[in-house]
Amino acid sequence: MAKGYSVPRQSLAHLLQAPLDGIDLISTDVFDTLLLRQPRSQRSRLIQAEKLFSGVLRDEGFHISPDHLFRTRQLAERFGYRALNIGGGAGEVRLVDILKRQFAILGLPERFIEKRIAIEVAIEKRSLSANQMLARVLRLHRRTGIRIVAVSDTALPKRQLSELINHFHGPGLIDDIYSSAEVGESKRFGHLFSHVLLTEGIAASRLLHLGDDLLADCTVPRTMGIHTLHLPKGRLRRLATQADGARSQAARGVRNTVIKPARVPHLADREGFGRDVFGPVVAQFCFYIWLYARQAEMKGDAALLFCARGGIGIRAAFEKLVAKLDLPIAIRRENILISRLIAARSALIQQSPTVLDELAREFKKNTFAEVADALGGATYRLSDAWQRPFDPAQFYGLLETTEGGRVLADIAQQNALFERHLAQIAGDAKRIILCDTGLYGSTQRLVAAGLPQRKFETIQFARCNYKGLSEDHFSRVTGLVVEEDLYNPLRIETVILRYWQIIESLFEPAIPSVRHLSESDDGSVHSNAGPIAYGQLDPAQVNPLLTGVFQYIDRVESGARVMSDADRAWRRLKRAITKPDAFDIIALGVGARSVDFGRADNVHVLEKSNAPNLANKLTEIKSQLWREGAIVRDFPLLKSALLPALEMVHIIRQVSARLK
Repeated sequence: MAKGYSVPRQSLAHLLQAPLDGIDLISTDVFDTLLLRQPRSQRSRLIQAEKLFSGVLRDEGFHISPDHLFRTRQLAERFGYRALNIGGGAGEVRLVDILKRQFAILGLPERFIEKRIAIEVAIEKRSLSANQMLARVLRLHRRTGIRIVAVSDTALPKRQLSELINHFHGPGLIDDIYSSAEVGESKRFGHLFSHVLLTEGIAASRLLHLGDDLLADCTVPRTMGIHTLHLPKGRLRRLATQADGARSQAARGVRNTVIKPARVPHLADREGFGRDVFGPVVAQFCFYIWLYARQAEMKGDAALLFCARGGIGIRAAFEKLVAKLDLPIAIRRENILISRLIAARSALIQQSPTVLDELAREFKKNTFAEVADALGGATYRLSDAWQRPFDPAQFYGLLETTEGGRVLADIAQQNALFERHLAQIAGDAKRIILCDTGLYGSTQRLVAAGLPQRKFETIQFARCNYKGLSEDHFSRVTGLVVEEDLYNPLRIETVILRYWQIIESLFEPAIPSVRHLSESDDGSVHSNAGPIAYGQLDPAQVNPLLTGVFQYIDRVESGARVMSDADRAWRRLKRAITKPDAFDIIALGVGARSVDFGRADNVHVLEKSNAPNLANKLTEIKSQLWREGAIVRDFPLLKSALLPALEMVHIIRQVSARLK
């Protein structure tokens, strides 16, 4: 430690009384440290800013509601930071990039960006105050020859930070400013501090940093040998800020309830349902993909791979929306031959325990031989030891036998073909982003365990731990629309958890799951699913719902229209799933679903009941994948009582889970 400064000081008052021997540089955080926030949440500040900006736009002939501005701004920030953090946290989400993405979705020209930033700064000036005591400390030590710099993790660039600091403290307090948005590194991972030390030309032990964030301003710099002083925000101030955010959210919720969106037009067929209901929902989902991908592509080392089968339909909708609204995107995009079976082979080659979890769940009623047939992709003549019920604890041992060696060789050959295919479509990309429908993210969990040399992450429609297995991989799996384990009546999008098969069926083309890979004469890799590259397959063929989705996207004019349409579409979809009528049963019927994982078995979403009496028939409802649909089909006279009762069961289940 530096001579004369052996322990971190506990208060600013002490720094007013003692010299800082051995310290050449003091760095201070900006927000909630040098500039103190009034108890106004970011939500309320953004709402106010977007109201003002909406007026500016209206004067220029652009009619965008404050609500649409606020929601797209929030989404741009949310998915920007999610992509940044999953990608390792290097860099920063810059305000100018957030605004460019917001403007692109809403169809606004970028010439308004400077005006929008000016509004942001003006709102900050109304929401901040000077930390006068800290300013006294800094001026005192600046007069002794110690340099003073501001170091901030923020989306604002240096120029705006300087304007804010000078507004409250006047010029001459700060010698220089380091903004994560401008430097491209953050305090959270220490890289911004490294940049400061290098630029200022001092050793870590000669720097004292002051800030309110325990991790970014204390824990991280201390590990680097930097002296720190934690200046936490008071508890009452934190509570007041949280209360302000809750009030803003509640007020917005009330407004949205009072101003209900227009009703969905009368739906005549499945194509119409796809156009007017799923169309806006899918377009909204595609915006989320685009926002995530735009941030992920910043470093130029990422590839976005759409998983067969569901990802093929997602890719078609995504590319159509990007082209229709001329959304800029540079990230490498390909369709990938993958399935849970393909990914399981990779994990099995590594003898990862994660694959045993999946196999135990998928093959709990099967034998070792049936598991071997599925994984190896052939029918093997195996001894009696393989005819026993599958036990994951014994599986790796069987694979080490002579018989198991044949199975393992086939698995290894298939995995080698998959790795070759991945190299062909992803190239030297270091960051592999898989895009799929959802829910648990088994493919992500397995392929990440099987190919640890690659960095995999997954974005999907929804993320839900319906399997009750480990969630260790969830840190790299993003449910862009839904991240809940249960239906939540307060979040309308979670209604898809009541009937998830409709989302899978919506996006999946009429091709089999990828089970077996082969190599052509030119070295390219193919599969039993046939050609799946973008443009080679029409995922909407014999899929009227997806056909309708494409019709909607062809008519889209702006993201603001999508937002409005999605509000009403979600309400109509919830009604169709939870209180279906005869038309909804037909529109959302998906027939038999393949169980996959190398098996030819199918399961019906609505099984035909053969129960001998009413009691048994009611009991069978629990086994139906779409219970509401089964109730309407099988109990036309009782549905008015049974459907509300089932809704109440789901609500109680959600409340019970929250309490636990």
